Amino acid sequence: MRTAVLGAGAIGTTAAYDLATRGADVTVFERESVAAGSSGRASGLCYDAYAGRTDAAVGDRALERFRELSGTGDFEFTDRPYVWLAREGDERRAAAIREQVGRMREHGRNVSLLSKAALADRFSALETDDVAVAAVAENAGHADPASYAAAMADRAREAGATIRERTPATLREGGDGNEGPVVETDGGRESFDAVLVAAGAHTRRVLAAAGIAVPLKPYRVQALVTGPTPVRDRDALPMLFDATGGYYLRPYGAGLLVGDGTEPVERDPDDWDRGADDWFVEDCAGYLASALGEALGAEGDEGAALGAGGATALPVERAWAGLCTATPDGDPLLGECAPGVYVAAGWQGHGFMRAPALGEVIAEGMLGGEGIGGFAPTRFDGSEDFEIVEGMDVAVEPE
Repeated sequence: MRTAVLGAGAIGTTAAYDLATRGADVTVFERESVAAGSSGRASGLCYDAYAGRTDAAVGDRALERFRELSGTGDFEFTDRPYVWLAREGDERRAAAIREQVGRMREHGRNVSLLSKAALADRFSALETDDVAVAAVAENAGHADPASYAAAMADRAREAGATIRERTPATLREGGDGNEGPVVETDGGRESFDAVLVAAGAHTRRVLAAAGIAVPLKPYRVQALVTGPTPVRDRDALPMLFDATGGYYLRPYGAGLLVGDGTEPVERDPDDWDRGADDWFVEDCAGYLASALGEALGAEGDEGAALGAGGATALPVERAWAGLCTATPDGDPLLGECAPGVYVAAGWQGHGFMRAPALGEVIAEGMLGGEGIGGFAPTRFDGSEDFEIVEGMDVAVEPE
């Protein structure tokens, strides 16, 4: 079976590997280089802490595959608990967290609520005085998304896939007779039995060129990493999502990665600011000071200056923006959207952490297997008008 994948991010390279290992003839077309798009700008947080049954199972399978791959090439997966919390005065999110934990446990997730005292005792680097409710997921960790995509691309090549970088490709409708979907490049036209469009923020435009409409909206998010940043009890620092503040953080080498900066406004995937905004960098400094308190800058002269100087002393190593994609209901588009044409997009900021599982699912679907019914793109007709909702926010999730 001749298959093509448009896009060499985390999902595309995973699907290419799974297609190749199942005997398919696979060609990947990438307009830039492996992980040059959204995957290379992701934060790398991974967990299975979902209240929905399907999402929980997907998260569990993704973590299993991350651990299997760890140690391949430059890819490493680091186990680390994931904590999410709401602060005093934010009763809506506090109530949602309490409700979620019960449902997560029903689905076999190793999660639990933490009292303020237990949170402070186990994760002493965190400032806990104003925490209303907190939960911890034990099955979690972090990784570098670009090294994951590179490792999967290498494995796909070893399994027989061809990856054509710096090869912009256009999807066209198939011709008469038995010709399947067509991929057009500067080198000509090729027909395939099945084509997967996993082009991130460009997915809607790629499909539109073949007359296929899907409801996807790209939106901008931001993150930064600090230079060496001393933190007391650093080894016990969890990955953290502060639902009230709207920030997440995790250790990153000798520094810290801080993210969010979500702008719920549709962006042109070819015309957007790839650098982080000054206001975001300043807000991150203030957030770190409030989230880590006296633990921030608790070691050495440089750390003391950081703790005292606040925003002006934050040693920023790199700050950037990326694009996420939203759908009307917050669930991805995963499956066949036209005869022989498949889509994998609409992750709402949760793409990388589920890539090993969803790449596997879409590959199996392209070869005749079952997909995930709730994610089928045919649940929409592509004309839907909807507002972008932040994917990281805490809300009660459907079953």
